[in-house]
Amino acid sequence: MMVPTLGNALVALVRRDIRLVVRHRSEIANPVLFFIIVVALFPFGVGSDPTQLALIGSGIVWVAALLATLLALEGLFRSDFEDGTLEQMVLGLHPLSALVLSKVFVHWCATGLPLLIAAPLLGILLNMSLAGQLTLLAALALGTPTLSLIGAVGMALTVGVKRGGLLLTLLVLPLYVPVLIFGASVVLAAEAGLPTAGHFYALGAMAVLALSLAPLATSAALRISLN
Repeated sequence: MMVPTLGNALVALVRRDIRLVVRHRSEIANPVLFFIIVVALFPFGVGSDPTQLALIGSGIVWVAALLATLLALEGLFRSDFEDGTLEQMVLGLHPLSALVLSKVFVHWCATGLPLLIAAPLLGILLNMSLAGQLTLLAALALGTPTLSLIGAVGMALTVGVKRGGLLLTLLVLPLYVPVLIFGASVVLAAEAGLPTAGHFYALGAMAVLALSLAPLATSAALRISLN
């Protein structure tokens, strides 16, 4: 029997994951709705002063995006673990890191990309300037893939643990903090008219580091979890 090439295997895996996303639209919509609801409720808790909302708006959006990403991580490997697909991926002939990267990409398209679409509208709600909204969008475009890649490592370590949500949170939250700090501070710098290049360099460096190391770490964690 002819073994499919890596490219064919990646295309087949992406198509399969997209079909699963379409079939389980409600599970994908939950993190996005959570993100919107959390940001929309903040003005009721901290007050509706436009100046105050503009100052804390970036932090609100980033904390909500972080929590929404964390909420969506359960859907990354759990169903594949339960139906045996994950074991077949680990035992297959193709590099597991490449397969993991394709799954994370589809997962980000289904969860992180809607956050990017909703963020400018929520920025208007929080009275952010146009420069702040554009900077927020660019920062989320760099930061949310990093969050997904880091989260994949934590999810791989806890995929075999029943009710491992708390353990997953404890594992990944400390690693999320640098992304949160630079993601929120770059918007504040843009709002104040200060240079933002340094913050973007830091976010880009974290994204490249996560893209380089997270698939390998996730692959090793999956093998450990399945043994």
